[in-house]
Amino acid sequence: LMVWLRRCTHYLFIVVVAVNSTLLTINAGDYIFYTDWAWTSFTVFSISQTLMLAVGATYYLTFTGVPGTATYYGLIMTVYTWVAKGAWFALGYPYDFIVTPIWLPSAMLLDLAYWATKKNKHSLILFGGVLVGMSLPLFNMVNLITVADPLETAFKYPRPTLPPYMTPIEPQVGKFYNSPVALGAGAGAVLSVTFTALGCKLNTWTYRWMAA
Repeated sequence: LMVWLRRCTHYLFIVVVAVNSTLLTINAGDYIFYTDWAWTSFTVFSISQTLMLAVGATYYLTFTGVPGTATYYGLIMTVYTWVAKGAWFALGYPYDFIVTPIWLPSAMLLDLAYWATKKNKHSLILFGGVLVGMSLPLFNMVNLITVADPLETAFKYPRPTLPPYMTPIEPQVGKFYNSPVALGAGAGAVLSVTFTALGCKLNTWTYRWMAA
């Protein structure tokens, strides 16, 4: 019975965590809509994405103990987000304007840290956390650079959820010394260690709850 209960709880939890992670980061690729504060929102969103990826993927990874499950978790988030971003396409936005956050490479690094250290949880927290925090802003900036004529498109297609008086008028540059990647990666490298530790702790709590 306990094996059955643990398996069911495991799958239930991972669906709940992955769905909620995706819901909380669903607009995390929409930096360009905030044309006045694009770099600021990029940095903030980088940290929020790092949080949801690191916590969920670490939880799933330490739950199964199988390297590769963090990547699988990142894939789940990515697919969910692709589906959600389809709504923008349905609203008439060009396909090359829709940005889906890139989580997979960072999740792969998390798996690699776990595997390379022979499933050492403390190394996973320290090395994996730093790798995720530093890599995610980098990959997402590359993702953002591929958007065709972002400012022109953002003004051509104002975000339908923004009232007219909130539509940006004068795009600003130079936020965070023009280096949102450096700030996002720097903050992420520190914070992701805590995020990853939280994922491990959630796993411990889950096991204790199921064993009660």
